[in-house]
Amino acid sequence: MNTQDGMDQEKFAYSYDPGTCRQTKKQKLCNQIGDLIQQLQISNTANENLAEQVKSLANENDHLMEKQVFFQHLIASNTKNGLSIYQFSLKETQTPGKYRYALTLIQGGERPNDFKGNLRFQVKLLQNNQSKIIPLTNKNATKDFPVNFKFFHRLEESFNVPPDTIVENLQVQIYKNNDNKAILTETVQPAL
Repeated sequence: MNTQDGMDQEKFAYSYDPGTCRQTKKQKLCNQIGDLIQQLQISNTANENLAEQVKSLANENDHLMEKQVFFQHLIASNTKNGLSIYQFSLKETQTPGKYRYALTLIQGGERPNDFKGNLRFQVKLLQNNQSKIIPLTNKNATKDFPVNFKFFHRLEESFNVPPDTIVENLQVQIYKNNDNKAILTETVQPAL
């Protein structure tokens, strides 16, 4: 419904006075007009409720489609052996200098063993026209982020950089326990 129709309806609703109508017009006609106005108001409210429900269902559908894609990937990767990175993203938050990253790992194979290992993250920065690579640390101030999972593992964290610093990329390296060589490495740039 456009705003002009809405204003016309409001004007009509306010200009209709049952008392005045009964004095100047036939009673039956006044009752019919009153009933039609009430039906129109009920219909408008129902349409607004339906529009909200459609919007909610569309959002839920989008969320379910994302889950479906994830589980299809999980099932497809179960036919392969080994570890893979399903999703790795980096974006700046609304707070300047604060970045949020997300990583989803998937392990495939018919009967995979628990994967035990560590993640290491390195941020490539540009500060004062100098390029620097800085390791991220976990809550315990160590550069190893321990992981232990069977099928998939999701990690979402954030980090801050000083003012006037540009984050060029973030790299993750995945290590098995007691192994000094990374089995997987991936680099991601901040999303715009």
